[in-house]
Amino acid sequence: MKIAYLDCPTGIAGDMCLGALVHAGVPLEYIMEKLNLLGIAQEYELSTEKVHRNGIMATKFHVKLIHANPEDGEPLTFDSHHHHHHDTENDSSAEKNHHAHNRHLPEIEALIKKAGLPERAEVWSLAVFRKLAAAEGAVHGIAPEKVHFHEVGATDAIIDIVGTCLGLDWLNIDELYCSPLPTGGGTVRAAHGRLPVPVPAVLKLWELHNVPVYSNGIEKELCTPTGSAIACAIARGFCSYPSMSLQCVGLGAGSQNLAIPNILRLWIGESKAQTQHSHIKKSDVPTTEVPYNVSTENSHLETVSVLETQIDDCSPQAIAYTFDTLLAAGALDVFTQPVTMKKNRLGVLLTVICTAENLSVCEEVIFRETTTLGIRQSLQQRSILAREIHQLETEYGTIRVKVGKMGNKIVNVQPEYEDCAKVARRENMPLMEVQKMVLQNWKKRE
Repeated sequence: MKIAYLDCPTGIAGDMCLGALVHAGVPLEYIMEKLNLLGIAQEYELSTEKVHRNGIMATKFHVKLIHANPEDGEPLTFDSHHHHHHDTENDSSAEKNHHAHNRHLPEIEALIKKAGLPERAEVWSLAVFRKLAAAEGAVHGIAPEKVHFHEVGATDAIIDIVGTCLGLDWLNIDELYCSPLPTGGGTVRAAHGRLPVPVPAVLKLWELHNVPVYSNGIEKELCTPTGSAIACAIARGFCSYPSMSLQCVGLGAGSQNLAIPNILRLWIGESKAQTQHSHIKKSDVPTTEVPYNVSTENSHLETVSVLETQIDDCSPQAIAYTFDTLLAAGALDVFTQPVTMKKNRLGVLLTVICTAENLSVCEEVIFRETTTLGIRQSLQQRSILAREIHQLETEYGTIRVKVGKMGNKIVNVQPEYEDCAKVARRENMPLMEVQKMVLQNWKKRE
């Protein structure tokens, strides 16, 4: 499995991601060709150059905006290109007025969906913008689709986000991980005055995703909203260097010279841990959080979302229907427990375990199908075995068998219930007899 790791000692920004991808071998011509499909090529010019940061050569990705409208007003957080590290001491009036078009989330989504981008690039791009919209909306107290993206909807943000997703897809990256992120410090100029670093949207993204952060002593804006959203939406974990056979390192330069090399390092290699992986589909577009998973030698540590609510005024039929609807919506597990609620009323505690990308969908189902007025959310980690599905030929036809492994050792074998139940009904046999027969056939196979 091909994995990549964003090593961010001086933070993360969209142009640094693009620079690292081009440095790692993604053709600039490919990125430009695919970005042209968005229909906004008249708004920008792209280029790259080799630069040195503290003596180390890296690739700087440039987005030159054209036809910028000074009347659009200041961006929400940044003065020039939101993806550049901000220099709070050297702002020029020309930079402050250099903006691209303002756009809302629905307009950005429409551009991406109509472009005919590679499937994963489209899914990831939508996920990043939606995550960023959710963070901005939470900061300002409005719905994500109502957020007026000054810096996020600007042309350079679209280039940063979609371009980065195109590059990761071109490299055929299966899983992306990210280092802990430096907080930076100081203040930046914004539309309504100065804001502390990290800016509110970045802080909200970190809060929503439990991002590990630290101070590297640099009092600058190091992590931009766009860069943070890319990491939170696509990276499956924030961790130290993952186990891999390193094949390539891409170096993406930031705009400023800092005390340490202002370079994002993109590590690319083959994972040594063989873990279960499913390819992303358009129907799996994340709307809130993307789960992060960390592999160990014998198991797979996965972060899941847990939804809980107590209900005492809903019919058993409605609860049963909610069960089925939640599972159909992608919940990993659903269960209830009897509880005694206030005023000594009997009720049920409904618990839903789901991947973070399905959290909002499952939450919507609960609100729509039950009488609850509130749902608690939490993130929990669970260790799971690497799983494989085998097709086992039996005298009654093919039956699927789920196999759990710790490393190379098989520790659990379970016949697929639905397949066994189908045979039991058709042959008028006890279910346990069918399951026993399947396990016997499996042992003979060994």
